[in-house]
Amino acid sequence: MASKANDKNLPPVKVAVLIDGGFFIKRFNALYNKDRKMSGEEVANHIYSMAHMHVGNTNTLYRIFYYDCNPMSKKVHNPVSKRLIDFSKSDEYAFRNAVIESLKKKRKVALRIGELKDNGNWHLYPRVVKELLSGKKSVNEINESDVYLEIKQKGIDMKIGVDITSLALKRFVDTIVLFSGDSDFVPAAKLARREGIDFILDPMYANVEPQLFEHIDGMRSVKPTLKKKTE
Repeated sequence: MASKANDKNLPPVKVAVLIDGGFFIKRFNALYNKDRKMSGEEVANHIYSMAHMHVGNTNTLYRIFYYDCNPMSKKVHNPVSKRLIDFSKSDEYAFRNAVIESLKKKRKVALRIGELKDNGNWHLYPRVVKELLSGKKSVNEINESDVYLEIKQKGIDMKIGVDITSLALKRFVDTIVLFSGDSDFVPAAKLARREGIDFILDPMYANVEPQLFEHIDGMRSVKPTLKKKTE
């Protein structure tokens, strides 16, 4: 289903693009950056260009809203090996921080930063649980790479919902494009549609729940323009 914002038979419209950063980075790396060779700056450039793909050449970009949390920077001890882990020294910290810093410099980009929270709980990865239950692995064989610290984003869904509502009620835009993959946005999307906003979802080729189709006006996933590798 194509976006009205890209229908050449319709008059130009004003478009706002909202991007759930956590979802975008996860999907982008899975689809296009599996070897993680792209820098944070390069991924930020793709975020920016993919957002503009939804606007097209004849429409007007109101603003790109990017929602994410600053990367975890605390120090913790792995419960298995007792080794000190400094998240601020990790490759993931450098990568995510570079994405945010690069987007700050781009025109018509508004950052909405939430918080990362952890309650100190460590969990076994699902694959490890299966190995334990099947007898392929014993408790004594669990190593530091088998566990992870539970970290959750706080405030992101609320910020997305508030912005969708504000854009719709104040009639700042004609079309809202949302990069997301869950159903938390449905109440805000329903309000936007009641206000006459054309609401488009870009799930980045992820499977979405069938009932979501009744709460959006279209679904379209765009691909980044990737440079071909040279020999």
